[in-house]
Amino acid sequence: MSNVISARPQNVSALSDRESRPSGLTSLAARVEAAGQFAIPYSLVVVLVYIGALKFTAYEAEGISGLVRNSPLMSWTYSFFSVRGLSALIGSSELVIAGLIALRPWSARASAVGGLLAIGMFLTTLSFLFSTPGVVEASVGFPALSGMPGQFLLKDVVLLGAALWTLGDSLKALASGR
Repeated sequence: MSNVISARPQNVSALSDRESRPSGLTSLAARVEAAGQFAIPYSLVVVLVYIGALKFTAYEAEGISGLVRNSPLMSWTYSFFSVRGLSALIGSSELVIAGLIALRPWSARASAVGGLLAIGMFLTTLSFLFSTPGVVEASVGFPALSGMPGQFLLKDVVLLGAALWTLGDSLKALASGR
């Protein structure tokens, strides 16, 4: 009977001690994770500022016009705005969203709003995958995406993920009072 009771590994306490001490890999993982937590929202800010600022140029306005014209969600906007006017409005929205997300150290609420708006924006741009001609590489067929506009639009999945993380992080901060 005592053999059954003592069938527990002899070095359980040694294992517990080893598991409780941070290893070099654990320490590295924590530093990389912290860098990622900083990089995710601020990379999103950089991308939004860059593409938002470009929306004020003629070439970018023309560049997005095909996406907008073929979108059932967006095509109606050209009834109210010129190609350049709508592009500037979209660019302004992207700059505001970037600013809201960048405010995270001072206002989790502003960052949450920015994250939510970014999610809506990236869902809208991802919808272009289903409405824009030429998304699928015709010579191969689905699921092969063309370089432009297919793969160009697909990268917004990553930006959507960054926006979701940003919203979640901001909501967590709000819930904890940070």
